[in-house]
Amino acid sequence: MTVAGVDGCKAGWIAVIRNDAGTYAQVFGSFAELLAAMPDDTVVAVDMPIGLPDFTTKGGRGPEALVRPLLGQRQSSVFSIPSRAAVHAEAAAFTDIEAWYAAHRRSSDVAMRTSVPRRGVSIQAFGIFSKIREIDALMIARPELRGRVIESHPEVAFWRLNGGQAMSLPKKIKGSVNPAGMAERKTLLARCGHERSFLDQALPRGAATDDFLDACAMMLIAERHRRGETVSFPSPPGRDSHGIPVAIWV
Repeated sequence: MTVAGVDGCKAGWIAVIRNDAGTYAQVFGSFAELLAAMPDDTVVAVDMPIGLPDFTTKGGRGPEALVRPLLGQRQSSVFSIPSRAAVHAEAAAFTDIEAWYAAHRRSSDVAMRTSVPRRGVSIQAFGIFSKIREIDALMIARPELRGRVIESHPEVAFWRLNGGQAMSLPKKIKGSVNPAGMAERKTLLARCGHERSFLDQALPRGAATDDFLDACAMMLIAERHRRGETVSFPSPPGRDSHGIPVAIWV
């Protein structure tokens, strides 16, 4: 039986995959390519929003509002997702940084028209819109994926793996990797089912340390989900206008 934990990375997507032969990490250029490389019954937990609202209110989608209070100082890692219209507003490739910022402003305008109170799009959120669109298109076109491709969130996953306690140290400080925070997470991952030698391996090209460790956490959640041991926020999950489940699973 195959499970995979997935996070976005510079080169596309990093997947930590476990099957009967062992555990390995691999980078894929697209989410569709990732799914095609694994058996059709693979359970996939991904750090990316699944199920988008047509209109947003304060706090974003229900899942974000529910998990933030669990994380204490780490709650800023959970950012609000705007409407589907805002996410899909600017899908063209950008030729330069000025075009990118202009697209961000236009997307923010759409987000403000589809939210109360009016709220734009953060730079951080806009930076992953292309990946959100990838998954959203697949979940709309392929309803059979909805039962086995689930949304999770690394810091909420670490909270669950740590017995309901948030990580005490941040992964990054002012945009740079925090070695102490990474070490704290590696220790927890080793305690919960990963070999330390696997966690300390050289990374696949195109993935950063935090991407890899987040994917490791996602894999443990996928494993628990296959065994029926996860919980969802909210419970039961909501549904968006396409019938896609909307929940963070851990």
